[in-house]
Amino acid sequence: MPHEDPYLGQGCSAPYTRGEIARRIAWGFVQSTLFRWSPRPCHSFRARLLRLFGAQIPEPEKVVVFPTVTVIFPWKLELAPRSMIGPGVRVYNLAPISLGRGANVSQHCHLCSGSHDYSKWSMPVVAKPIAIGENAWLAADVFVGPGVSIGSLCVVGARSVVVRDLPPETVCAGNPCRVLKPRPPPSA
Repeated sequence: MPHEDPYLGQGCSAPYTRGEIARRIAWGFVQSTLFRWSPRPCHSFRARLLRLFGAQIPEPEKVVVFPTVTVIFPWKLELAPRSMIGPGVRVYNLAPISLGRGANVSQHCHLCSGSHDYSKWSMPVVAKPIAIGENAWLAADVFVGPGVSIGSLCVVGARSVVVRDLPPETVCAGNPCRVLKPRPPPSA
């Protein structure tokens, strides 16, 4: 038998139980039908569907979730009241992702709480939680990587790539994202 050189993904296996795979398949069906086809203003309906699949949403009537949002594991999602997930947002939550009260994730952002350990041929999944603080705002197309915390009242500029924690009450932008200046308190 000839020797084969090592390759990325060699010996990898799915890190999920059969039960979790079954839940994910059921959620995929619901997400691609009832969730996606629901009229745009029906945010609490979609929040209730997420909650039915295990999301922690204490007040579904007080969150905004658009029908074009994609959530991988609802049971690893936490939405505080007045939080919003905008159109086309991808919630790739291999580890828990939480949005604090009033957190706003704008259109086409990508919250990615999982990656792979590239130092091993099998490329095992590495998952770390993401926390978006109270009243933080992620502008359009922001990417947030695994293990990142974004402080309360932080503003993250459009198309930023966030791979490190961001402090509260700051305006941040760039690739990689960095603090630009303090954020003044919002006015009425």
